[in-house]
Amino acid sequence: MARKAYHHGDLRRAVIDTAMAMLVEDGDWRFTLREVARRAGVSHAAPYKHFADKSVLLGELALIGFDRLYEALQVPTRDSGDFDAELIGMARAYLNFGARNPALYHLMFGADVARSFELHLQPRAMAPFLLLVDTLTRGQSAGWISDRPVRGLAASCWAQLHGLTTLRLDGLLRVEKVGADAVEVAVATLLSGVKSN
Repeated sequence: MARKAYHHGDLRRAVIDTAMAMLVEDGDWRFTLREVARRAGVSHAAPYKHFADKSVLLGELALIGFDRLYEALQVPTRDSGDFDAELIGMARAYLNFGARNPALYHLMFGADVARSFELHLQPRAMAPFLLLVDTLTRGQSAGWISDRPVRGLAASCWAQLHGLTTLRLDGLLRVEKVGADAVEVAVATLLSGVKSN
């Protein structure tokens, strides 16, 4: 099937889909481009037609992760004017995205990939963060969110959610240590921290 897709001009897509499947199945990205080519059913040189090296391919996988995170954050309450529901929905969607995509999440925020292309300044990587900025900006206009610099508030929210997600993925949010309701308490604390008095 991969060879057929390649002959129809879908080599780039075949390489990306194969690498993403390997990332999910193996739980890491220690594969080589040669392995990706073999699994995709193309010559070992074929991936280089679209990706100069493995780091470029990993960067694209990370950007796909940010595209998916952006979609996940489009919660049903978005633009409803109910900022409590909207922010709680976004927080849960963020945490659930990490839980469902552990290897992809680690790749998206891994220092090596992020540094290679200034990944986090790419528009696709910025989109989820800017969605949060937009929500907080609308909340400020409505008098619901604290009148502090919006990007600073967004960075605080992101730091808390990223920390929770990473601790959860690394198996460190142990009930014995943080209690059974740690995530819910953290989300409630996040919410109270950005609200106006």
